[in-house]
Amino acid sequence: MEPVIIVLIILVVLVFIALIKTIQVIPQASAAIVERFGRYTRTLNAGLNIVVPFIDSIRNRIDLREQVVPFPPQPVITQDNLVVNIDTVIYYQVTDARAATYEVASYIQAIEQLTVTTLRNIIGGMDLERTLTSREEINAALRGVLDEATGKWGIRVNRVELKAIEPPTSIQDSMEKQMRADRDKRAAILTAEGIRQSQILTAEGEKQSAILRAEGEAKAAALRAEGEAQAVRTVFEAIHAGDPDQKLLSYQYLQMLPKIAEGDANKLWIVPSEIGDALKGLSGAMGNFGSMGGGSGNGGTERREKPSVTD
Repeated sequence: MEPVIIVLIILVVLVFIALIKTIQVIPQASAAIVERFGRYTRTLNAGLNIVVPFIDSIRNRIDLREQVVPFPPQPVITQDNLVVNIDTVIYYQVTDARAATYEVASYIQAIEQLTVTTLRNIIGGMDLERTLTSREEINAALRGVLDEATGKWGIRVNRVELKAIEPPTSIQDSMEKQMRADRDKRAAILTAEGIRQSQILTAEGEKQSAILRAEGEAKAAALRAEGEAQAVRTVFEAIHAGDPDQKLLSYQYLQMLPKIAEGDANKLWIVPSEIGDALKGLSGAMGNFGSMGGGSGNGGTERREKPSVTD
């Protein structure tokens, strides 16, 4: 009985192993390559799959999702003979599991080497300044070359990104000094421009203020002169309207002279023609008064006729 039990146990184990090898569960977004006696038979897609145990074998399981592979920095020589280190990141996706398995031994290594050689060809035709400012152009050119070359491998390159472009240390120091000098230059230009605008605005303000002040003073002086002239005309009109004699006219004029002379703008005095005759009459009257005083002092009396006043 014991040999029979042992045989049954062996048969159960073999059946269990056969079932395990027969039923293959492939995860979502994955594929498996099946070989029969070392020859490609079919590709297993996601889900439950049945294979022939001990005849069919799984050669490779491939992830069909988009993959991200960073490559280490690679030294590249620019057109002006400067060595720069470039870090790249490749975003790729397997579209044909059979081609990715049989068309290339290691598609990751193949993509890396192709990226390095393509970068050297692209950067070799650019100088350092263009290399630092043309990332989009480099990315597009690199992606085009990689996508064309990896198509027969069942690989689609979706994106290529340059993580960093590191020029030599001496070049970095020179670039930092140049950038610092450019910033200082721009700051000095802006400061000078601000000072210039401030001075222009200040001068314009002072000019407008001086013009307005001069206009105000001129108007004020004109108004004062006009007022004083009007006052003088009013006084003379009132005097002529009262029809005074020469003595009264002369006396009133002498009283008005100090007031007329008070104004700074009075450069011209209006003297009526009658004032001269009035002054002559007043001086004659004063002479007669002096003669009368002298006659009484000598003890005699002398009568003189009063000069007639004519208008």
